[in-house]
Order: sequence, then C-alpha cells, then structure tokens
Amino acid sequence: MPGETITRRSKVFVVLSLAACLACPVMARPKTDVLVMKNGDRITGEVKNLEGGVLKVDLDYVDGTISIDWLKVARLESNFLFLVLLQDGSIYSGRVIHTAAIEGAPIKLEIRSGEESVVVDKTSVVRMTQTSDTFVKRLSGKVTLGASYAKGNNSTQYNLGSELDYRQIRWGTKISLNSNLSSSTGAATATRNQLDWGAYRVLSRKNYFLTGIAGLLQSSVQEIERQTIFGVGLGRYLKNTNQVRLTTSGGVGWQRTNYTPTAQNRRTQDIGVAVVSSNLEVFTFKKTRLDLTGSLLPAVTEAGRLFAKINASYYLKVFGKIDWNLSFYGNWDTRPPGQLQGSDYGSSTGLSYTFGNK
Repeated sequence: MPGETITRRSKVFVVLSLAACLACPVMARPKTDVLVMKNGDRITGEVKNLEGGVLKVDLDYVDGTISIDWLKVARLESNFLFLVLLQDGSIYSGRVIHTAAIEGAPIKLEIRSGEESVVVDKTSVVRMTQTSDTFVKRLSGKVTLGASYAKGNNSTQYNLGSELDYRQIRWGTKISLNSNLSSSTGAATATRNQLDWGAYRVLSRKNYFLTGIAGLLQSSVQEIERQTIFGVGLGRYLKNTNQVRLTTSGGVGWQRTNYTPTAQNRRTQDIGVAVVSSNLEVFTFKKTRLDLTGSLLPAVTEAGRLFAKINASYYLKVFGKIDWNLSFYGNWDTRPPGQLQGSDYGSSTGLSYTFGNK
C-alpha cells in the first residue's frame, strides 16, 4: 500500500538521522591552550572552535563549554592543529600563536604549519575549527528533534533533522537529513523527507569555490515518490565576517521525479535545470543565529517551468550546546503534471544539539 511505503520510508530516514548522530566523535586532548583577554584575564583550556564571532572553550573546572567574544581576546596560543578561514576566503591549517604586539597596531596571529608560517590580523579570522590529522576528528554535526500535539482534532506533528560536516584544508562536505510527519483526524498522514549532500573545493582565486550538490526528496503532499537531483557550479563569498556570511553559486543540473502510483498522469520526468542558489548566515554573540538557504531551478529542457526550494532555521541559545530551533521549509513547481499540488511548505520547532566542533 502507498501509505505503508511512505511510513517505511520515513522510518528509514529516522534511522539514518540517528545513525548520523551516533557518528559523533569523542574528541579529548589536553586543555593547555592559553587565552589572554583585553582586560588582563588569563584562561587555560581547550579551544574548540570560532564561529560567528564566538570562541568556544572547554575548561577542566567547568561543566560544559563556555562562549567568549572573539573581539575581546587579546592573545591566543595553542600547540594543536586548527583550520583557519579568513574573510577573503583563504584557508590555512596549522598551530595558532600570538605574535609580539605593537602599541596601537592591530592584533596579529601567526599560523604555523611545519616550517612555514603566515601572519594575519586577528579581526580577519572568521572561522577557526579544531581539527586533526585523523578522519573521525574532523567530523562535526547537529541533531534537531521536535513534536507537537493538539487535542481538538487529535493533531500530531513530528520533525527530525541532522547534519554531519567534514572539513579539510581546501575542501569540505556536508550531508543533512530532514523528516517531517503530521497527522490529524479526518485527514491523510502527510510526510516529507529530504536528504541533501553538498561539497566544495576552494579555488586559488580568493573567495571563489567549486561546488557539487545531490539531493533526494519525498513529498506526499505533491505526490512525489522520489525526486533526485545532481548539479555542479561555481560559487563566491559575497560577504564573510564574524557577523554575516553570504555566498552565492550558479551552475547546471539534472532532475528526475517519480510520482506516486495514485497520482494522475503518473510518469517519470527527466529535466535539465539551471541551478542558482544562495546561503545567508547571520550571527549574534551567544544568542541567536539565522541560516537561510534558497535555490531557483529554471527548467532548461521545458521552457517556462520553474522549481524553487527554501530552508530557513533560526536558533536561539538555551544553554551549553542546546538551542531552541524554529525552521521553515518549502518547495514549489510552477507546472506540475496533471492536477497535482505545485507546492509543499511548513514550519516546525524543536531543540537542537551540536556535537564535535560545531
């Protein structure tokens, strides 16, 4: 039965999401990194990462991770390996130390890799991630869980999401899973499952990168049994600071859609598309983060048809690595076959937990 097939598929997505969570690496090393603040405070611990202007540090005598304003750090020294991303898109791998300060001059950091070193302004560093020479210690991710219930119409909704990141010096990849299920009295159960994979390769020209994408979508509302997409393109950082990160990319792709057996005029469609996408991330120290990704896919082989997708998430810090999360998703088709729905969208809320060096 179609309903049973959808339910089984939803369970598979749930299992995969939980598997991604179990992939969380246990990272432990001596807490010997030294931080000196502009007010003179000295902190010794384990620097985990810098993201959105927030430096995450683990201390032996504190339960959990503390958050430090990067702009208020005067000195940092570590003998351990980090990936360091600058505003111009340059990426370095090495050990970070503070160089001798000159009164009134911008604070400098020296990144040492073997016998080579580079000196940069501290304010130009927008991301710094603790890393390692081993594969598993370069992994990080996030998992989100949420549920709601209304007695009036016996309405229930569940949502599950997860991300898994891997970063190297000049390239990286991310896979994400999102699953939504809603049901209410007198209405058919609606499910939507989305799997996305993306990878990038930084080019020698600063702020530019090559990108590849692949995706899998199932939507009972649009009667899409399975929609797959593959694409390649060229991207650029338009803005890359400790408060805002904005990227855009353009390329070409191929999309195949299989509709459910109950859909009118059911058939498989293969369509060539252009892919134009953008990602916006906005950070506020210790409090909030906005992550917005949108894509437009004009059909190349079927003039006048347009596909669009959007995923937006707003995170509000609760405590430690726990965030409250509000998300919106949607996908649109301006010319669906037969009398099928041209859109599927919704929102969800829940709690998110980050692991690794997220």
